[in-house]
Amino acid sequence: MSTTTQAPQAPRGAAPTRAQSLQRPRLPRWAPLLVALGAVAGAALLGLLLGWGLLSTGFVALLLFVVLMPVWSLVVENRRAAVDRLMTSLVWSAFLVALVPLLSLIWTVVSKGAPQINATFLTFSQFRTDLSQPVGIYHALIGTLLITLGATVIAVPIGIFTAIYIVEYGQKGRLARSITFLVDVMTGIPSIVAGLFAFALWILLFGPSARAGLGGSIALAILMIPIVVRSTEEMLRLVPDDLREASYALGVPKWRTIAKVVLPTALGGIVTGVTLAIARVVGETAPLLLIAGLTTRTNFNLFDGRMTTLPVLIFTQNANPGIPPPSGGEPPGIGIAWGGAFVLIVIVMLLNLVARVVGKYFAPKTGH
Repeated sequence: MSTTTQAPQAPRGAAPTRAQSLQRPRLPRWAPLLVALGAVAGAALLGLLLGWGLLSTGFVALLLFVVLMPVWSLVVENRRAAVDRLMTSLVWSAFLVALVPLLSLIWTVVSKGAPQINATFLTFSQFRTDLSQPVGIYHALIGTLLITLGATVIAVPIGIFTAIYIVEYGQKGRLARSITFLVDVMTGIPSIVAGLFAFALWILLFGPSARAGLGGSIALAILMIPIVVRSTEEMLRLVPDDLREASYALGVPKWRTIAKVVLPTALGGIVTGVTLAIARVVGETAPLLLIAGLTTRTNFNLFDGRMTTLPVLIFTQNANPGIPPPSGGEPPGIGIAWGGAFVLIVIVMLLNLVARVVGKYFAPKTGH
């Protein structure tokens, strides 16, 4: 007969021993908020006494929080929890530091550019027939849309077909590896280098005085192609090989498998990559200033004549703002530059929003 021996129980009311204590003390959930308030109060007091600015006071408050929170955790909890809270504080601090200039930029552009937006500002160009005529950014807005559209028409087919060759045909061959290396190098090319290349090619073909929006489209296409290639390549690699093999087993040719199976499956990611590539180049200034040039007229012909874009307009208006009004205030070019910057940011935000919506809409449906 076997007997069962029970462990002796501690007397009622006695403190638990080390073996019985399975959970160490934890800081309350409101501890980070309390430390944050204390850090802000301490930094504000130091700022008032020493005459610091808002930026210096905020940096000291952030530093106090990063130091005090792990110390308190080390005293109450344990070393592992203190290290965890230290890394969490550093991550949140990095996020806030990155958020400050972004919010500051958006606030500055919106506060100075939004008051300039009206029907006249968006429907009039800078070409005047008399001195009383109002001016706007219509010619630059049309130029931006046409040049970006031309760059998209050039870059998207080249980028997609290059990615298809790398993934579907070249695979790990020497030519495919060489193309991938060159694409990676092109990704880091400064925009002015692409502009100089397109400018040299343009004047070699059409003469040193030739200027046209198509040249700007070529320069932007050089910057877009690497982004389209890399994004499309990654999306094609995510398509399961089972889909390709099932299509081959039914006797479908490879080109038709790519067109009817692979590309539709990766369409959401491809469209997202193309949209982000457009948002990347829509704000370029240097290549367009060299090739497309500057004009005050609205030019709808992409193949002939100078064509102004929003980034070039912003640069030139800020560099040559004009004469300040007699009543005082900023020169008229500064307001035009801020209004153009606001419109450009809105365009970029809309492109990113479209990329997310399109990517979500065309994403492969999950489930059974």
